[in-house]
Amino acid sequence: MSEKYDWENCGFIGQNKSPPHNTSMPFPSVEFALNNKKEDSPYFQSLNGQWNFNWVEKPADRPIDFFEPDFDTSKWDNIIVPSNWQLKGYGIPIYSNIKYPYSISLKKKEIPKINHNYNPVGSYRREFIISEDWAAREIFLHFAGVKSAFYVWINGKKVGYSQGSMTPAEFNITEFIEVGRNTISVEVYRWSDGSYLEDQDMWRLSGIYRDVFLFSTPKVHIRDYFVYCEFDENYNNATLKLRTKIRNFGNLLAKAQKIELSLYKLDGKLFKTESKMIREFNLGSESEILIEIESLVKNPKKWSAEEPNLYDVVLTLRDDNNRIIEVEHCKFGFRQVEIKNSQILVNGKPVLFKGVNRHEHDPDHGRAIPFERMEEDVKLMKQYNINAVRTSHYPNHPKFYELCDKYGIYVMDECNLESHGLKNILPKSDPQWTTTCVDRMIRMVERDKNHPCIFMWSLGNEAGFGDNFRVMKEATLEIDSTRGIHYEGDHDIEIVDVFSTMYTIPKEFEKAGQYKRTRPNWFAPKIGAKKYKDKPRILCEYAHAMGNSLGNFQKYMDIFEKYDNCIGGFIWDFVDQGITKIDEDKTGYWLYGGDFGDEPNDGNFCINGIFLPNRMPNPSAFEVKKVYQNIKVLPISLTDGHFKIQNKFVFQSLDFVDLVWELLADGDIIQSDVISNLNIKPGEIKEITISIKEPEILAYKEFFLKISFKLKEDTSWADKDHIIAWDQFQIPFKSQSTLYLDQDSIPELFLEELEESIKVSNPQFSLEFSKKSGRIRSLIFNNKELIVAPLTPNFWRAPIDNDLGIIAFAPAILRPILKRRFNRWKRANRWQRLSKISFERLNNKVVRITTKSRIPLGLTPIIVVYTIFGSGDIHIDIKFTPRVNMIRFGMHMSIPEEFKNIVWYGKGPHETMFDRKSGAAIGIYSNPVNEMIHNYVKPQENGNRSDIRWFTLTNDEKEGLLIQSYGSSFLNFSTWPFSMVDLECSQHINELPNREYISVNIDYEQRGVGGDWPALARTHKEFKLKGYRKYSYSYRIKLVEKGTEDIKQLLEYELPF
Repeated sequence: MSEKYDWENCGFIGQNKSPPHNTSMPFPSVEFALNNKKEDSPYFQSLNGQWNFNWVEKPADRPIDFFEPDFDTSKWDNIIVPSNWQLKGYGIPIYSNIKYPYSISLKKKEIPKINHNYNPVGSYRREFIISEDWAAREIFLHFAGVKSAFYVWINGKKVGYSQGSMTPAEFNITEFIEVGRNTISVEVYRWSDGSYLEDQDMWRLSGIYRDVFLFSTPKVHIRDYFVYCEFDENYNNATLKLRTKIRNFGNLLAKAQKIELSLYKLDGKLFKTESKMIREFNLGSESEILIEIESLVKNPKKWSAEEPNLYDVVLTLRDDNNRIIEVEHCKFGFRQVEIKNSQILVNGKPVLFKGVNRHEHDPDHGRAIPFERMEEDVKLMKQYNINAVRTSHYPNHPKFYELCDKYGIYVMDECNLESHGLKNILPKSDPQWTTTCVDRMIRMVERDKNHPCIFMWSLGNEAGFGDNFRVMKEATLEIDSTRGIHYEGDHDIEIVDVFSTMYTIPKEFEKAGQYKRTRPNWFAPKIGAKKYKDKPRILCEYAHAMGNSLGNFQKYMDIFEKYDNCIGGFIWDFVDQGITKIDEDKTGYWLYGGDFGDEPNDGNFCINGIFLPNRMPNPSAFEVKKVYQNIKVLPISLTDGHFKIQNKFVFQSLDFVDLVWELLADGDIIQSDVISNLNIKPGEIKEITISIKEPEILAYKEFFLKISFKLKEDTSWADKDHIIAWDQFQIPFKSQSTLYLDQDSIPELFLEELEESIKVSNPQFSLEFSKKSGRIRSLIFNNKELIVAPLTPNFWRAPIDNDLGIIAFAPAILRPILKRRFNRWKRANRWQRLSKISFERLNNKVVRITTKSRIPLGLTPIIVVYTIFGSGDIHIDIKFTPRVNMIRFGMHMSIPEEFKNIVWYGKGPHETMFDRKSGAAIGIYSNPVNEMIHNYVKPQENGNRSDIRWFTLTNDEKEGLLIQSYGSSFLNFSTWPFSMVDLECSQHINELPNREYISVNIDYEQRGVGGDWPALARTHKEFKLKGYRKYSYSYRIKLVEKGTEDIKQLLEYELPF
């Protein structure tokens, strides 16, 4: 039997670790503390930077005595700390959602066993200098995050051991240190028994990935403190409370010591409390004392995500001669969280959480996320109207919370505890896991408790349920009773303060708002309202944003705003977890599961973000921004410009924004103005009148009024004129009377029946139909061919992730059946067969060609009627009734690459889909074809634009095609510089070629993208293209002459239909 090591013994989670405490740093004076960062303290020394490094695949091969002072590391590599060693070329990243890596035994009798033949070990070593200034002080070694377990030595002497990779490990190394040069050696194990509790849906990376530093303290030291407050019943005045632990590391009695709390405003001025917060105490040698102080603070500015007012709290420790021993400092927000009336109240007001889940991920640095990236993430949240984040599924870097405090983001802080693949086995109520579960929770709460941004503690994620969670809750409340407890896995709502679920569909979620019986889990039995009637209803994960997704998102917000107990949710998730790769052609792209040869893996299931890995927005981000916006415009009388403005902010008046309105006529702005001084208080609705005027000349077809709300001034998170909200309304002004094509003034047409085709032409253009397929195979205009591939009915799209999810999740035996079923429209596309083509001359200037084609899944033939006019107008009408639900109903062709300039009138500027287009406004937009696409991390259907009135495809000489919708429905269209086959067959964006043609899709519609469930479309019925329903749509193709400056001249007349 093999030897059992510390790193596979769940009863051994640390050795010689210091007790946890809040994030803090000693300073020499109050002034220094107020004006400097922690890293600037003379009692701080960073060990970040270059270390000597050795890596092996298994523990038996590690350099066992590398910590000895005379060990030669001159032939070792160097590595930067913090970092993940897999991203530096040592071993490979593994991406898995639920499955444990192979090194972790899943056999119940062997748990917690780690494979000794593959458990890579990284050996780190470096030197550092200790100055004389620290000689009489206590010296601590702080690791902010090491994955998964590690030992540490100083100057050849073993200091200790730690696991629990997402919270700090701290060691008192005073007795190991020498003034002058010292050596630190760290031995890190990729896997440990702690890995059983770290089965989160993320890249499995390892190493010293967060900061390492030393700090020194006086012998009498403010070891820990918790600052919090409690408001009076009117939330005006607050009782400021301090609970601090002071430690005497010395061997002498500390007499007549004083601890004092001072409160400072942002301008550096002292904020006087009702009474001085000072306490005198004596403290024996090698002992610790708990001191509690409180005082009334009158009318402080409150902290909320909308108004993140922060104060400076300074703790000053003085000796019996009133000399400063030590100063510590933290930011503080007066903020009180309560649960009342099935709602979460912040400072007495119910808050709706418009949240996201966020993994700590950087495409270049993995989990060693730079500060600049953290700040970018928080600013993006603010810019996209996100007010809350869940730290899925572990405590984040301490500076992330500081940023959330500063900018204003509500945080659900989640414990590093997930056993997804074994949640029916551990930790449950197994006592051998109790110590480590509780330790993980305590270390998070102790570290983060002073942050006003944190409104709730979460016990973990997808780890089953049992007595260990009860003990975790009890341990949490002993530290902090000011916040509630969340845990989605408590399906019977036994210990939690909120009723939380994930991926509950809108219809089921609404039942909780109505206090009906509902399911807490997909597979769990229903529970009655008695169990949850006093619990706020929240979605800890919803709206799965994998690839081209996030359909019907507005439905959730409608429920949140309708029912008081439905308090919001957290989208899954914030950013695609792709890893940057540059190919041999210097083209950048992103890797996902399996790309490193990692097994097991879950492919691109880590690509679920509303932002790409580089933080550029996916189209879904614009939908989120619109749905999450905090200002709503409601029409009273559209033609009179009479509206209601609803301020959805809870704490913030609208005096920080300008109302900017624009009246568009057929896409052009014809009137605009600005309304300042919007004196609309939080939660208030106010009527306003916008001075729009109906045009006297009837020269336009339709009118839209767009009302936007822009920042008046620069803020910490966005520049002046940033739009925080907008709404758009169609204004029913009188429109231009219809003008029809004057057939008398257009050229005649020639009609020829050739052996293989039917040709319609005049000196300006030539149009040719294949007699075999019935399709337009050639369109020549001014002696230039405009069609590369025929205009063909199309029922297929390059599969999106949600299309394929059901196949990926199904049992292996069912996958071939499901794949055949899904691909039937792809096969049907190939099996279109012309059954009849006919042509007739309506007059000498108009020709009509009608085709009927059979298709395997059709209840009727596909009937396409082409009416060609001597003016170069081609009217196309297509009708079809399917037997089964369609994926797409449209037509496809390819045109030469020179026609790369796209202008359109419809929703934009970004991609929209049938069930995801609230976040786009009607307007006229333009892009080159390579900017019409959206490169999802894994290629799939993209670039669609909705509600299209018309669009043009022209070359640099402004020559080309105009395509205009006709009839009662608008068009959808997309253009790509590659084929659909390219899109479907490519696994990464660098595989997509630039073809010598442009693919053009002219569609009635595609079915919606869905997104209620992970990687499963579950398209809502109103966004389906249903079988046995008649479908038809019409559009016009118009030839655009070279040098045409005003496209609208071509739109002045309609065809006589």
